[in-house]
Amino acid sequence: MTGNQPKTVQPAGGGEVGIEVRPFEGTVAEWDNALLRLPDLTFCHLGGWREIMDGILGHEPLYRVALNPDGEVVGLHPQVRVRSRLFGHYLLSMPFLSYGGPVGSDGARLALALDAEETARQLGVDLLELRVRKSLPGHLEETARKLTVLLDLPEDSEELWSKGLKSKVRSQVRRPMKEGMEARFGPDCLDSFYRVFSRTMRDLGTPVLSRSFFEALAATFPDEVVFCTIELKGEPAAAGCGFLWGGEFEITWAGAVRAYSRMAPNMLLYWSLMEHAISKGTRVFNFGRCSPGSGTHKFKNQWGGIDTPLPWAQFTPKDRTATPSPNDAGFELAVAVWKRLPLALANRLGPVISRNLP
Repeated sequence: MTGNQPKTVQPAGGGEVGIEVRPFEGTVAEWDNALLRLPDLTFCHLGGWREIMDGILGHEPLYRVALNPDGEVVGLHPQVRVRSRLFGHYLLSMPFLSYGGPVGSDGARLALALDAEETARQLGVDLLELRVRKSLPGHLEETARKLTVLLDLPEDSEELWSKGLKSKVRSQVRRPMKEGMEARFGPDCLDSFYRVFSRTMRDLGTPVLSRSFFEALAATFPDEVVFCTIELKGEPAAAGCGFLWGGEFEITWAGAVRAYSRMAPNMLLYWSLMEHAISKGTRVFNFGRCSPGSGTHKFKNQWGGIDTPLPWAQFTPKDRTATPSPNDAGFELAVAVWKRLPLALANRLGPVISRNLP
């Protein structure tokens, strides 16, 4: 495998010296044990993602560990190689997620970023993208194309309801309640979640991730993953999937059935997830990544959170500045056709395509 040799890095301008970067060849438990001693980790760094990226999505994990001269782990980097004849060649941390870039000491993060750039050059990728929450040291360019919205949560959901939300938002949350909609949580919501999510993705003209991907999440991260559905008389109207980790909840995937849009089930979905997060002692609600100024961004802003830039670091030898998106020029016809596909056909074809859209 290209880029599989240990490298010793001397950071420019001083700092930690003699940091060695090498492939990580241990177990998931060994990775997680080392990870939990490092700062700024996220659920995207957990070792269980390696098997999901490889076994479920068919991509090549190139996980790296940074060691100091005493052999102690001072940094980790779970990067993944994604190759597609149709969409291009990428080295990402992490595909399909908002985070996963190098974590550890500043010197280790720099060493891991330099290692990733060298690996990207050797592999000849179209784009290297390190999806970090905190700017990386070094010379890689930052992109401002994505941000997230973070909302501090009080200890009691009643305080958030009465003092944290605007009256208009509370009114919109009450609407589906008055219609008789109710929230359900738990792994048994996976089927309803996927019914809603796959339909939403089809309606947006975007191929959906496979059901097996979400089944793997439920099996791999039973204590972290949260499935929620909003139902009316047993029928799912909105649904979401996210992760509880480190005092924060992120809603990562969500959807709503258009036939119920008048009742605003997505408003009850987000409120129910906030209540659930508070009940688990969570102090930050993360609305997930979005493009600045988009409709999704405006929806998230109404809840009173704070825009938080995502300073993803990039390297490209081919003028590629982003991974593929349905909004890209040239995809208009494909998106229009996809929206008209029968749902069963879209759900059959979507996972084959979506695995290559990181």
